[in-house]
Amino acid sequence: MIPPYIQGLILDMDGVLWRGDTPIGDLPSIFNRLRERNLKFAFATNNGIRTPEMYVERLASFGVQVEPWQVVTSALAVADLLAKRFPNGGPVFAIGETGVMEALRQRGFEPLPLERAQEAQAVVFGIDRQITFQKMAEAALLVRRGLPFYATNPDKTFPTPRGEIPGAGAWVSVLVTASGVEPIFAGKPAPTLLEIACQRLGTPPGQTLVVGDRVETDIAAGQAAGMPCALVLSGVSTREQGETWRPKIELIAEDLESLVG
Repeated sequence: MIPPYIQGLILDMDGVLWRGDTPIGDLPSIFNRLRERNLKFAFATNNGIRTPEMYVERLASFGVQVEPWQVVTSALAVADLLAKRFPNGGPVFAIGETGVMEALRQRGFEPLPLERAQEAQAVVFGIDRQITFQKMAEAALLVRRGLPFYATNPDKTFPTPRGEIPGAGAWVSVLVTASGVEPIFAGKPAPTLLEIACQRLGTPPGQTLVVGDRVETDIAAGQAAGMPCALVLSGVSTREQGETWRPKIELIAEDLESLVG
């Protein structure tokens, strides 16, 4: 089903490769077929919880061998955006997990503890499974004070085997309501993640297929980046949503396995 002009793929993860801890399809076989066809591939995920190295380990647990350079997360993208504004790094108040904190440190930023939050020069928000009222309150106060406000991604939900649970975008909406300020999003539907991944692959955008399960993030980002897109129905968006989306999506498949063929 993949057109012959395609040289590389940029794959979303949650809803495309797995749901929670459950793989979607025979992942080792799928990636063996991609390699047999000499198709390059990278991963671009709005989930900034893990570092690229942690995703490499996760993929290996499913029988897929990749390298850290092939994984681009919203945490890396938000650190990249922040570094453009603050090239010398500095203190930030960051809500998030390992992926966000490590990405910020690698670019010279110091994630501050709650008791030092007022020293921050910016607020960075990613999903945090240990979120507290105190963290949210401090972030809202800093944003209302006028500090630059960045967020990893706008995903309202997160797919699990039991169904959809609140994603980073759901928590961000609390801060937006409390502060009246919209964040600068690093993740999809902004094209930043895909542009970084495409540069790493070394393939032309017009010959790089974006594969995702959400029309409003994955597909919108691919189209914004000038890349052909494939919607898989193994995650969030339905076939009806895919068929009525405009601009028209190049490919719609039940899952990654059927897309690769």
